[in-house]
Amino acid sequence: MARRELMPGQKRLTPGGVGAEVLTVLWFVFSLFPIVWLILLSLKSTEQQQNTFFTFTPTLDNFRFVLFGQTGSDLRQGLFNSLITSAGAVLVSLIIGIPAAYAAGRWKYKGSDDLMFQMLSFRFAPELMVLVPLFIIYRQTGLLDSSLGLIWVLQLVTMPLVVWILRSYFQDLPPDLEQAALLDGYTRTQAFVRIALPLVRPGIAAGALLAFIFAWNSYVFPLILANNELKTVTVAIATFQGGGGQIYYNHAAAAALIGALPPLILALSIQRYLVRGLSFGAVKA
Repeated sequence: MARRELMPGQKRLTPGGVGAEVLTVLWFVFSLFPIVWLILLSLKSTEQQQNTFFTFTPTLDNFRFVLFGQTGSDLRQGLFNSLITSAGAVLVSLIIGIPAAYAAGRWKYKGSDDLMFQMLSFRFAPELMVLVPLFIIYRQTGLLDSSLGLIWVLQLVTMPLVVWILRSYFQDLPPDLEQAALLDGYTRTQAFVRIALPLVRPGIAAGALLAFIFAWNSYVFPLILANNELKTVTVAIATFQGGGGQIYYNHAAAAALIGALPPLILALSIQRYLVRGLSFGAVKA
């Protein structure tokens, strides 16, 4: 029996291929289960929050409570504070990080790769390791409980990501493009701004989004270095767990879902740049 010819883009099914596809689908469902459970928990009443059944009477009271209840102002203020501090940290990271990534991608010297790995290691260092020195420095310099201080410490989290991602983009840009611009009379700065920078816009979008998510999700630094007036959304969500012997997982789940919306909306709004940026630059890095 003659084998059927495959159309362009089609793949011949094999037992191994089918098994891999099934495992991929199972892993995808498993990875989504925490989110599904969080949504279900946010729709349960306090009396139903500890049961593990999928059948229950859904209610939106938890969302009304965390937004407009007695402590609703905490979450609203937390969303505003997180938006300001996260955007500020990303802005500082882009202003400093883009020229730094360009320099790291264009000029090679002895130990340059080691320096980049050292910079990236700062991102993965435990925050508790630097928390005590930062607290002392902030208290002595007056940055404690200030928006400027919170933005400055969050950019320590986001800056390595921006530099590391954009460095690979600048490395992939042919230097001949800038050399041609220099021959046309452009200065080095003009070649960077008018030639190199527009070509790495997908990388800037991807790096900015990842930096925003990391800054938005930061918990330890805002908890220690900011007071109640500067409480971020992650700290505000933790307060909805309750107290006095009563734990309100349903309230915390509703607050967590609301808190996850801004990064999600931002990711969807720049999805076109994000997919291209992550598949081209971040994966290579």
